[in-house]
Amino acid sequence: MSTSSCTSTARSSDRWGCIVAKLYFYYAAMNAGKSAILLQADHNYRERGMRTLLFCPAIDTRYGEGLISSRIGLQADANLFTPDTELFIEIRREHRKEKLSCVLIDEAQFLSAAQVLQLTVVCDELGVPVLCYGLRTDFRGEPFEGSKYLLAWAEELNEIKTVCPSGKKATMNARVDSEGRQVLDGDQVSIGNNYIALSRKRFGLPRVSPIGYTPPGED
Repeated sequence: MSTSSCTSTARSSDRWGCIVAKLYFYYAAMNAGKSAILLQADHNYRERGMRTLLFCPAIDTRYGEGLISSRIGLQADANLFTPDTELFIEIRREHRKEKLSCVLIDEAQFLSAAQVLQLTVVCDELGVPVLCYGLRTDFRGEPFEGSKYLLAWAEELNEIKTVCPSGKKATMNARVDSEGRQVLDGDQVSIGNNYIALSRKRFGLPRVSPIGYTPPGED
């Protein structure tokens, strides 16, 4: 789904003619422009006089607290969420104050499983579409909790593509040190590190993954 079509397709009708609000997951490797696309979608809604509600994780303070910021300079204020935030209650409260047309969530990989479930209820019970933007996997190729459940439960999955330095499609997120060397150990969530987007081959998944597999030699 293109950014320009978000306002027209975030709600659709089922076979009985009922309006259905969808849960969307836009995923990509690092530096693919996810936040810029979120902010453009938000602008499209507000330009048409529709009310939106934005969320970003409290743990990510790279650009300031409660601020969604893109590398091309677009910014917007957002509500903070932590692992304890009850998103359904907060969104329902705002929806009752004044009708919401859409909820947009940046860095959605940091959502908990319970919060993703809450977002499905926002769609199904409140009739408000939810657009989530985030990474699928961490620096070792492991899925984030929020991303895992968004991939399982969202009606619409959309990949935002970016390119590896090798020229291949980038799907993995490598953490690198100050000298550009790939880091293989550390906490899954560690804000402030440097990351680069790589193809799976350049990333070296069998070597990096904690699952542990060494391809056998020739017989």
